[in-house]
Amino acid sequence: MVRGKTQMRRIENATSRQVTFSKRRNGLLKKAFELSVLCDAEVALIIFSPRGKLYEFASSSMKETIERYRSQVKDVQTDSSSVEDVQHLKNETAIMAKKVELLEVAKRKLLGEGLGSSTIEDLVRIEQQLERSVRIIRARKMQVYNEQIEQLKAKEKLLADENAILTEKFQSQEDQVAEEMRADLRVVENGENSDVETELFIGPPETRTKQRWPK
Repeated sequence: MVRGKTQMRRIENATSRQVTFSKRRNGLLKKAFELSVLCDAEVALIIFSPRGKLYEFASSSMKETIERYRSQVKDVQTDSSSVEDVQHLKNETAIMAKKVELLEVAKRKLLGEGLGSSTIEDLVRIEQQLERSVRIIRARKMQVYNEQIEQLKAKEKLLADENAILTEKFQSQEDQVAEEMRADLRVVENGENSDVETELFIGPPETRTKQRWPK
């Protein structure tokens, strides 16, 4: 009797599906055991039934095998990421080098160098770019001039205010000194005009004694 080929699709009958699961599970576990013994391979097999029941086989330690698997996968991912990063950096470097080369060529043309292979359109474009640059430079120069003028005006106003304050202070001091001088002058004039009684006597001593002490 020829055995028919089983189609790779879900078995709809629950009983047939459970029987097939049991047979193939046992066969898979047997093959895993044979592989570990015949080839000295580290094998770990984990199976969950449709109802969630666990079946497993490990040629050594299931935990150590899983940790080894995780470490291996992590290293592979890291190596893959490193390779991708290096390739990305190479691509970015190539793009930047190309841009720098184009900028160097444009710079030389703006300086009037390397124009032998330039077309009429290239020369017209360079001329327009230079004219735009000149306009920008002139506008910036006028802006700087105006800013400097405004700063000088502000400084001039500040100096004028300080000069006015100093002038007012000096004039006040002059008025105070003049007032003090006038006050001193009035004191002197009043002293010369007033009568002051003194014991000063002009004449011989005898006469002075006689006059002061009459008998």
